[in-house]
Amino acid sequence: MIQNISNLYKNFLVATMSKKVLVGMSGGVDSTISALLLKEEGYEVEGLYMKLHTKPGYHEIHLARAQKAADFVGMKLHVLDLQKVFNEKVFQPFIDTYEEGKTPNPCALCNKSLKFGEMIKFADKIGADYLATGHYIDTDGKYFYEALDDTKDQSYFLFYVDKKVLKRLIFPLGQRKKKDIKKFAASIEGLESFASQSESSEICFVETTYTDLLKDYVAVDNTGEVLDTQGNVVGEHKGYMHYTIGKRKGFTVKGAHDPHYVINIDAKNNQITVGKKEELSCKSVVLENLNMFNSETEFDTSVKLRYRTHAVGCSVLIKNNQAYVTLHEDVFGVAAGQAAVFYDDNKLIGGGWIASASK
Repeated sequence: MIQNISNLYKNFLVATMSKKVLVGMSGGVDSTISALLLKEEGYEVEGLYMKLHTKPGYHEIHLARAQKAADFVGMKLHVLDLQKVFNEKVFQPFIDTYEEGKTPNPCALCNKSLKFGEMIKFADKIGADYLATGHYIDTDGKYFYEALDDTKDQSYFLFYVDKKVLKRLIFPLGQRKKKDIKKFAASIEGLESFASQSESSEICFVETTYTDLLKDYVAVDNTGEVLDTQGNVVGEHKGYMHYTIGKRKGFTVKGAHDPHYVINIDAKNNQITVGKKEELSCKSVVLENLNMFNSETEFDTSVKLRYRTHAVGCSVLIKNNQAYVTLHEDVFGVAAGQAAVFYDDNKLIGGGWIASASK
């Protein structure tokens, strides 16, 4: 048997035995093993599969897997159709953000509104004391913490979750390695197939590329001008929504001998500005729509400005629900619309959405 639930909960569990837990079930190995571990820990467990997007054929496959997992664990599986809410809270903002020339982060919005918003409401409806998922993250009921498995850590995407719900969350995989979860599933007769399933895509509703998806809703292919940092027209691009800050391909720059990168996107005029790598550097960031887990307004910490990048040291001043962040080292490719998440060592202390970045 792999190790028991996170050390952060070792003492907490003694007082919560026999409590009801609602487990978010995706049909994957992580949620399946999470439900099994909680059942073995003595919890009364029920599962919930959420129908979110309308990707063809997706729910038929994953709901069948979730039901198989629920049957194995011996728990009831609820199904909740949230496609309308998902479209309003996640999908339409995804489209709108690209139209604005920014780079969206739909997973953070989904976690706040759906996975730890609507699921909490459903937990209340069935009388569940706690909500659990297969996310690789940890909590002590007051803060989130990075997972033990840093290759799978999902804390960056949960920064926007309402801090009031943290005391009701359990993450059985927070102190476990993904390789051990798959190995454990492979060793259990009846769950072997879950261990060999392919990993889910980073953005679950994107079939191929985000531009292929956008083409069904907005005019993506719209030739426009490429400018240099002095405002001169130096080339042509195929439509501003094809680009994010830092991209270096898919546009022309007349007479260029060195690589050029997108450093600004002007959605209104369908123009992109490009420059050399050093012109992509950033030392100051302004964040909006903050979600902080502590009450400090001026502090030094570390910030992660994109998923799967290392956190860099910074000084932070919070004023009028905006954070003015001075980076202690240059960062390249900072994109408006992305999340900026603050960490104190491995403790997530809050974050916000990047409104602007400058040298």
